[in-house]
Amino acid sequence: MPESGRQDAQSINKSKTMSRNIWLDGKIVDESDAKISVFDHGLLYGDGIFEGIRFYNGRVFRLTEHIERLYLSAKALLLKMPWTLEEVCEATLQTIRANNLNDGYIRLVVTRGIGDLGLNPYLCPNPSMFIIASGITLYPAELYENGLEVVTCSTRRPTPASLSPQVKSLNYLNNVMA
Repeated sequence: MPESGRQDAQSINKSKTMSRNIWLDGKIVDESDAKISVFDHGLLYGDGIFEGIRFYNGRVFRLTEHIERLYLSAKALLLKMPWTLEEVCEATLQTIRANNLNDGYIRLVVTRGIGDLGLNPYLCPNPSMFIIASGITLYPAELYENGLEVVTCSTRRPTPASLSPQVKSLNYLNNVMA
């Protein structure tokens, strides 16, 4: 495993000692109670959207703009959002407060929801949303001072004709493989 992978795994394990509160479908729950069905189409097919948002001093950076972009992604996937923009903004702030965080990162995920095996999105009538707030660890100071090595890979992004790059979908396998 690359050295950076070991460091990431170590920091993840350290953060697990502190329980996080997750906003899940309208409620704040302990992370141990935040469960997603194995029949959720976000898990089965990558059928969902997300936003990643930073917050500083308890204030979310361009919250409304991020949530508006989330709604544009939902529209592109014909994913009907049962929450208003204002409700999603408030849920985001509620999640930060529930975790007593001042600076960090929000991951907001909306899935198509639970459905039968098969790709028909109309058989998933209830989308699911969860919001995770976490502290954030940036790069060590020596990387800013000394720089780092960069590599390129042969993995290519899907063409915009197959999926608009403006849609922040849950299917990030291309990025993982790169």
